[in-house]
Amino acid sequence: MSASANIPADTLLDWFADTARDLPWRRPECTAWGVLVSEVMLQQTPVNRVEPIWRDWLERWPTPSSTAAATQGEVLRAWGKLGYPRRALRLHAAARAIAEDHDDVVPSDIDTLLALPGIGAYTARAVAAFAYGQAVPVVDTNVRRVVARAVHGAADAGPPSTTRDLRDTEALLPRERAATYSAALMELGALVCVARTPRCADCPVLATCRWQLAGRPAHDGPARAAQKFAGTDRQVRGRLLDVLRGTTEPVEKAALDLAWSDAGQRDRCLHSLLVDGLVEQTRDGLFALPGEH
Repeated sequence: MSASANIPADTLLDWFADTARDLPWRRPECTAWGVLVSEVMLQQTPVNRVEPIWRDWLERWPTPSSTAAATQGEVLRAWGKLGYPRRALRLHAAARAIAEDHDDVVPSDIDTLLALPGIGAYTARAVAAFAYGQAVPVVDTNVRRVVARAVHGAADAGPPSTTRDLRDTEALLPRERAATYSAALMELGALVCVARTPRCADCPVLATCRWQLAGRPAHDGPARAAQKFAGTDRQVRGRLLDVLRGTTEPVEKAALDLAWSDAGQRDRCLHSLLVDGLVEQTRDGLFALPGEH
């Protein structure tokens, strides 16, 4: 049985047509820039947190050049609490490159997309597929899990392997509507074939899923460590950035000290923000978002 037989294209596409979430970056009128912004924002961030910020971003900066014209501080402030704020600076740098080197048009070629600052293999393929309809495999965590279960009969995808993952996913793509099929694979993993409590009864490919046919064997590899947030440096960095996002003027160190009680951790995190270019220190020792002093 071929891999594609485990996830039949017509079955999956019909399911997607009936159940797909109406997300603004999936609509025909969405620009390639809108798709690129969505893909950067959606990395490790749930849709419900991304959508309102995406809408505000595109209303304010509908083109790469309008984003490029903003300061880094404005971009970080608009990013809000999406997390992993270095993504905002990378998106700003990519916008500048698109505006200056590509006549304000997001490239469609994967290699050209990869040459943009901060654009990795996943994002480049996602833009090529979802903005330009190209028949290229797009692999995220959800797709890897669906392929692991439906094609390989395994409960978990295990460690990533770019070559294997792209090969496995490419083997599934139909000749027509490949980009829509890729979106449907992601949707299946996001809504039905979820990690902890898969909704197998609602799965459109239940009858051909090799994991289901094998009796849903348990994962036999090492357990994944649960990611925590409370008390981590990520939380502290976020608290420090919150202080600076709440004002347009540079602040004294004392204002940042109020954000977190552990002085050692707080100072370490402030230093890391300075190193990452997310915070700048003025000549007189005050702190601000980049470009806002």
